[in-house]
Amino acid sequence: MINMHGTMTRLPRHLKQAVAVCCFGFALSGCSPSEHPMAQDGLLYCAEGNPESFNPQLVTSGTTLDMTAAQLYDRLIEYDAEAQDFVAGLAHDWHVSDDGLVYQFSLRDDVQFHTTPYFTPNRPLTSEDVLFSFSRWFDREHPYHFVSGRGYPFFTSSGVPSLIESIDAPTSDTLVIRLKQPDSSFLANLASDFAIVLSAEYGEHLLAEGTPELIDQYPVGTGPFKFAGFRKDVYVRYYRNDEYWRSVPLMKQLVFRITQSDHKRMLMLLTGDCDISPYPPARDVDWLKQQAAIDVQQTTSPNTAFWAFNTTREPFDDPLVRQALAHAIDRDSLLRAVYFGHAVRADSILPDSSWAHAPQPDAYTYDPERARRLLAEAGYPNGFSMSIWALPVQRAYNPNARLMAERIQSDLARVGIQAQIVTYEWSTFRRRLAEGEHDSVLIGWSADHADPDNFFRPLLSCAAKESGANRALWCDPMFDELLNAAIRSTNQSVRSHFYRQAQEYLAVEIPLVPIAHSIRFQAVRNDLQGTALSPFGGVQLRGIYRTLPQLPESEESQP
Repeated sequence: MINMHGTMTRLPRHLKQAVAVCCFGFALSGCSPSEHPMAQDGLLYCAEGNPESFNPQLVTSGTTLDMTAAQLYDRLIEYDAEAQDFVAGLAHDWHVSDDGLVYQFSLRDDVQFHTTPYFTPNRPLTSEDVLFSFSRWFDREHPYHFVSGRGYPFFTSSGVPSLIESIDAPTSDTLVIRLKQPDSSFLANLASDFAIVLSAEYGEHLLAEGTPELIDQYPVGTGPFKFAGFRKDVYVRYYRNDEYWRSVPLMKQLVFRITQSDHKRMLMLLTGDCDISPYPPARDVDWLKQQAAIDVQQTTSPNTAFWAFNTTREPFDDPLVRQALAHAIDRDSLLRAVYFGHAVRADSILPDSSWAHAPQPDAYTYDPERARRLLAEAGYPNGFSMSIWALPVQRAYNPNARLMAERIQSDLARVGIQAQIVTYEWSTFRRRLAEGEHDSVLIGWSADHADPDNFFRPLLSCAAKESGANRALWCDPMFDELLNAAIRSTNQSVRSHFYRQAQEYLAVEIPLVPIAHSIRFQAVRNDLQGTALSPFGGVQLRGIYRTLPQLPESEESQP
């Protein structure tokens, strides 16, 4: 294969057939990379799946959040990973009362909502828009609360709606939130990708038209890009928001090209048919780093891949069975086969970069003989049959869930357990998973802020079970009380004490097995600038621009 510098690029064997398919596609289009219509005025981003919605409030899917949260919307405040602190967003200032119960936010002036073919705003952002947006997930009487029928999994599982006493907009630029009790993670939740601000005026317009569900399908936000079109399995297209209140993006268009195959996405990157490919195949990272046209970016990302058990089903309702499954799998082998050394073994659901990390390695050691003893003790000396649902898309925490499932399937067979691997298209996978159809699932979580609570309540609380975000469908009031005790304090030592107890409790109950904390990678064309990779969740594309190719010195000197 010829690269952009005219030299041969030697492809790994597993990519050669895919190259032929990719090149055939270029022949049909009659369009070389340099002639691509997006080459100078737009950004092409290789996405691994379809968005479930265009409203981040309704989902926990990283695929959807990458496409929507930071591109279409803004939040009151944001989390700066470098400064490790909260910074201004739509709110230029905020104040928290001494008792931790009252939060007052002061909003920016003259922030404009998107003007689109389907909606023209008549006013800028006010506190009424924030009140509308937050009340949607907080207030069951809100006219939009049940619209789209998805619920609000992040907020519900984090316990935020039940925490809030009231939300008021006393002036057009002031929002006041009163809590029932102190919560040390509240600001972090408001800085998350889920806490976006919608247009109340657009919501009123759609109610009057009798089409309120369109608020989640044809989005209107204040973000750097505005919605232009979506074709399932093909693309999502955005145009630049020329009225953006921060620096206007330099790229006129942003297109997410939806390609489920990780190898095809990488080849599209090499041929110039994509500018950015997130989550490149782990086995190809080192090879990609040798390509002159590609920059491979990486960061230590707070994420965890895990294997969750449906604890509402037999035999997974028995802690002895779950302990046996934990000891039946060789996680070190999974690190080698799936991550190619680009991850560390997880001995807690909480990443080792967190100040509250308290590893429990003995709970998850590879010990097939111990697994067989536990199975016999639980009444399954001859094992049983089960399913392993494998994530169908690549994520930072798991680059190849299918391969991981195959390795686990082999390990389980050695202790008498017969496992069937199940997968579906991404949207179907998440819907059926939320409905609890699985025996077990290989999935994970990437944090979008540094508070430890982000790995506990959204994943394992009783509220998370009710919202559908708790993949283990596990509810334990004692565990919930440990989490509640941790968030009621602002003292880090006190919080660490309760989080340690929580991790010790999980090591006995084992609703899930933590597998790996991985390095997050992103591969980009080297003519792009402003592509810095954040360690926390989400994708931020507004600051990206393309550098012009350098002319040879002889051409530069010509008149």
